[in-house]
This record gives sequence, C-alpha cells and structure tokens, in this order.
Amino acid sequence: MADKLNPRRDLLILGGGLVGMTLALAAAKKGISSHVVDRADPAELTAEGFDARASAISTASWNLFTNIGLADALEPHGCAISSIAVTDGMKPGRIDFQPEPHEGTLGRMFANRQLRLSLFKAAKDQPLIAWHSNANVVDRQRGVHGVSATLEDGTVLEASLMCAAEGRGSPTREEAGFNMAQWDYSHRAVIAALTHEKPHDGVAWEIFYPDGPFALLPLLDDDQGRHRSALVWTVEEEDAAGVLALGDRAFRHEIAKRMHGIFGEITVEGQRSSWPLGFQHTAKIIDHRLALVGDAAHGMHPIAGQGLNLGMRDVGALVDVLAEGQRVGLEPGDAQMLAKYEKWRAMDSLMVMGATDTLNRLFGIPGKLASAVRRFGMAGVQRTPLLKDWFMDEARGMSGDLPELLKG
Repeated sequence: MADKLNPRRDLLILGGGLVGMTLALAAAKKGISSHVVDRADPAELTAEGFDARASAISTASWNLFTNIGLADALEPHGCAISSIAVTDGMKPGRIDFQPEPHEGTLGRMFANRQLRLSLFKAAKDQPLIAWHSNANVVDRQRGVHGVSATLEDGTVLEASLMCAAEGRGSPTREEAGFNMAQWDYSHRAVIAALTHEKPHDGVAWEIFYPDGPFALLPLLDDDQGRHRSALVWTVEEEDAAGVLALGDRAFRHEIAKRMHGIFGEITVEGQRSSWPLGFQHTAKIIDHRLALVGDAAHGMHPIAGQGLNLGMRDVGALVDVLAEGQRVGLEPGDAQMLAKYEKWRAMDSLMVMGATDTLNRLFGIPGKLASAVRRFGMAGVQRTPLLKDWFMDEARGMSGDLPELLKG
C-alpha cells in the first residue's frame, strides 16, 4: 500500500533518463504527478567524461523543452545546426540542406551530460515529481485499479499508469511479453570528441562510406576558444575492437583520412567509447495500464540523429492524451486513452524508423555503380526545392500531426 512518504501518484515512470525525466516534467506541466524510478546514480550520470555522446535536438523537441520551461537553462549550451551536408564518400554530388534565414535552424546539438544536468535540476525543483534514484525494482504489478512497483528496500510505489522508459533493454517491456521486430546491424558506433583548426560554421556532416556512415556534429567552442565537433563513426562489429585499440596517432590519422581536410588539423579529445547498433520496434506500445516511450518502444540506427527526437514525440503525444482524459474526468490508466496514444504514435514511429533503416542499407551497398546511382539521386534532390523542404521538415520534426507541446 502507498504510505504517507510515497502517496499514490498518476504515473509510475520506470527509467529516469532523458526521455523518462522529460515525460515527468511535461506531465507536471499539465498537473499530472509521477514517481520516477531509476537504477542509476545521478551524480555518476552527470560526471565529466561519463558519456561523451551528444544529441541533435530537433525544432519540435526544442519547442517541447521551451514549453516545459527548460529553454533558458539549456540555451547557452546548445550549438545551432545551420545546415546539413550529405555526401557519398566526399565524391561530387552532395546535398546541402540549408534553410532560408527566416526559417531558423535545423536543430541544436547538446552534450548528453548537459541535457541531464538541466533535466535533473528541474525535476528536483518540481513537487509533482517524486524521484527515486539508485533504486532497483524487484516487483511490478498491474491490477484492475492501479499499478505498483516494489523497490529493493521494500518501498512500494503506487500509481494509475505505468510508463516504461528504461531504454532498449526495458525489463518492464520484457516482463509484459511484448513482441519485438529486431535485428542487429553488426556495426558499432565509435564516439569521440574532436577539436579542429577551422570552424564548422554550424554544419553537420553525414559522410557515407561502404563500411558505414561517418558523422561530424557541431558543438560550441570550448572555454579556450577551440572549435569542436562530435564524431559518430560507424564501423563493422569485427573491426570495432581494433579501432578502439588504435594508438592516439593512428586513430587520429584514420579520422583525418575520412574527413578530407574539411576542418583542417584535428585533435581527438578525451576517451573514445562505442555502442552496438541494432533495430528494434514493437507494433504494440500499450498494454493494460502500461505505456512504452522512447527506446523501450523503438530503437533505431543513429544515422539521422532521430532516436531521441522520436522519444520526445512519444512524450508529447502521451501527455496530450493524458491531459485530454483528465479534462473529461478519466484517470491516466484508462484503456481508451492509451489506445489513442498507440494509434497516434504507430505510423509516425514506423515511418521514421523505416526511412532510417532504408537509408542505412542504401548507402551500405558497395561498388562504383551503386555510388553513381546514389549520387545521381542526391543531385536530383539538390535541384528540387520541394524535396529538400520536405527532408528539412522531417529533420526538424515538424511534419505530421504534432502534439501540442511540440508546436512553437
């Protein structure tokens, strides 16, 4: 039973990462209370060097952060993406996605650490969020009238709706028996931070090589005025250990070879890390008093930088639906409301993931003929303003039926 220290709340959010904590804050904005449970220690998650990854925050996701009151804290730390250059191995025929000045940017780049710091600070100051960190769930129950999670120390947390936001390996999803469509790309993303001689001018580079995409993502200059970018280099699984084991000079040489001097002299900063790449998708994202959000529902290739943004669209849609239910007197666990959430998200997530998977496979076909066909297609897009505008709207996350919180 819920006790005085932990009264029953509207949501029981399992997973307090970027998506889970954004869900709690967005829900609180609509007067919806939550318990947020996470195994990790927030001090470790926000420590310097813990996670070198950076995330592209689309226009729609930025609107969400603005609408839940995070924009002022985040703004100084974000680097605007002014354009995206897409090229097949740096050969002629590249596409440049560059919006008109009045259209704003294509998004912003943030270090994951900075996103966590801002989210965690906001959550601590929000009375509608009860945050349980360093907490292991030993039992989950979904009954007729509500849900509960029992923690290792015996604490029982109760709510109306359980939300699984634990990422790709979600134990809540596995326990509920959801069927997953999934495959392994047999590739790993090698992550590193670079400083470089020439400014990036806000350009995000997506360079496609037969062994995988090579992305350079713009970051703010450091406190010494050095120009910085985040590297996401996709390598075949069998080569990953060798790439990670390269000496600093050899690793820098391999990166420089693929960059063709676009940023001049480069230096690799800090530690390298790597992450396995795979595709996973559940056709069904709800069950009795349970909703999946973020990577618990769909894990995708990072090729287009849309994984986190897709999770933010889940957050916006779920909160919209819950707030609408609240207005007409329905509780958060109402089956009708959950069905509406699932229907809303099904087509959008499948389309984004399908397009990303197809793009990855298309650019992975080796040979001169395949490269020539790709470059011919890219030249066609470059010359067709309507097509370019469509791709830019997709990159901004501003297409389709947007939740209220993701609108400007």
